[in-house]
Amino acid sequence: MAALSFHARSNSFPAESHPLVSEIDEQVCRLRQSQAASTSSSISSSSISHNLNSLQVVYDCVDQLFQPPATQQALINDQKTFNELLEGSLRLLDLCNTAKDALSQMNESVSELQSAIRRRQGGLEGETRRYLKSRNTVRKAIQKALKGMDSKKSTSSNNVEAISMLKEAESAVVEVFECLLSFIYQSSSKPSSWSFVSKLKKVAAASSNENEFAEVDASLKTNKSGEEVQVHLKNLQPCIQDLEEGVEWLLRRVIKTRASILNIHNL
Repeated sequence: MAALSFHARSNSFPAESHPLVSEIDEQVCRLRQSQAASTSSSISSSSISHNLNSLQVVYDCVDQLFQPPATQQALINDQKTFNELLEGSLRLLDLCNTAKDALSQMNESVSELQSAIRRRQGGLEGETRRYLKSRNTVRKAIQKALKGMDSKKSTSSNNVEAISMLKEAESAVVEVFECLLSFIYQSSSKPSSWSFVSKLKKVAAASSNENEFAEVDASLKTNKSGEEVQVHLKNLQPCIQDLEEGVEWLLRRVIKTRASILNIHNL
């Protein structure tokens, strides 16, 4: 994807771009290139974790850009942009919490299924039904979240680089979470509800060979032995834990950024 450019400059900044702006621009472009490469080949938990880590670098830089008084004054003077940034941060909080809850529920379900396999006497029909029921509950929450991602985009313009960069960071977070939620939703069998949104079609078109969630689903639905299911569960658990760590960090960062915006406006 072509690199993003920002031609409008604030009089509060020197003509030459602030070094942090260039760093954010580069990080966002790399992240979007990674997203494009993933959806054109295969989406993996490792690629999503990598992109979550890249967002950490982006938010670290954005936080520093909001420190200059000139940037703070520009935000105070632009009520429309202020409202859009607040609305965007609230949307990101919703996405973070949806992903966090989905991963937490799946982690609990995996642990319960592992315990059931270790102590089982007879078949796994009951445990399988409970696990798949949990998966369906998670999918419904994800389906709702993905539908809500089509909400209106920012329409205001602002020539302060820090504010432009925060909007770019917000857009990048949405793209990564779109990929993350779709990855969790992925199933070895694609129900008709997959047609409800193009985002899921994009993920469905990619190879699911590296999708740990889909591998567990497939092993349960094809009545694999407990030992085979356990192998897939052992692969899924660290995947969930890695994603949980990335989401938790980003959630804290989004909360901090939202608080900073509110504090600036209360100056």
